[in-house]
Amino acid sequence: MPNSCVPDKIPVAMTIAGADSSGGAGIAADLKTFAALGVHGTCTITAITAQNTRGVQQAYPLPPALVAAQIDSIITDLPCHAAKTGMLATAEIIQAVAERVRIHNIHPLVVDPVMVAASGSRLLAEEAGAVLVAELFPLAEVITPNIQEASALLGRAVENVDEMRAAAGELCELGPRVAVITGGHLPGEAIDVLMDSRTGQLHELKGPQVATAGTHGSGCTFAAALAAGLARGADLLEAVRQAKEFTTQAIAAALPLGEGPGPVNPGRMVST
Repeated sequence: MPNSCVPDKIPVAMTIAGADSSGGAGIAADLKTFAALGVHGTCTITAITAQNTRGVQQAYPLPPALVAAQIDSIITDLPCHAAKTGMLATAEIIQAVAERVRIHNIHPLVVDPVMVAASGSRLLAEEAGAVLVAELFPLAEVITPNIQEASALLGRAVENVDEMRAAAGELCELGPRVAVITGGHLPGEAIDVLMDSRTGQLHELKGPQVATAGTHGSGCTFAAALAAGLARGADLLEAVRQAKEFTTQAIAAALPLGEGPGPVNPGRMVST
């Protein structure tokens, strides 16, 4: 069986996430991001959604055994230099994914705690939040919640940079080695806060706020770009910086499609 952590000539990353029928988020955004960054992308689909820029009309979680089988198929044939999770939908799927991550020693793992779509549609069953924290956070190299997800995970409002700093430390106490809270939803400069539990260091990464409503898939793109950087051998802080820059460019190039927030455009980026 190939070792999932042994470098190969072609960096390979896996996304474990839901399928967005509009092509703006989830698996579609992840694979476009991997390709743009020179990484071969593999995918494990956790759920099928009927979705467009206006919202999620229906969602169908796949059987956990099928999710596990997809991971097994990939890992037993291809290398996996990094992986990221997105929409996991149910507690049972989370448990199946966590079991496979442990069995196959899938590392580094980026966990994007996708809980609610930008449209407000719930993408993670309410009872599954605690399972996500208990099962996957301790396996994660890094988690990438936005401020709304950080608020939901901690059970209190996270509404400014000072609160993001405190929240990043609290999130690290839940198990991940690093927590990155993205602050693109805040007014003014786009500031992300990174806490590294190994060093105790807190970093603030600043970038321009792009004046556009086209942010559909931005969280997926950021987490996928981070996983791609790790797959290519970048250290974590540099991978986060590169992912932030890449996502900012993808938002700036957002496509004017649909009646709701248009999708970001990672496919326009050029591999570096």
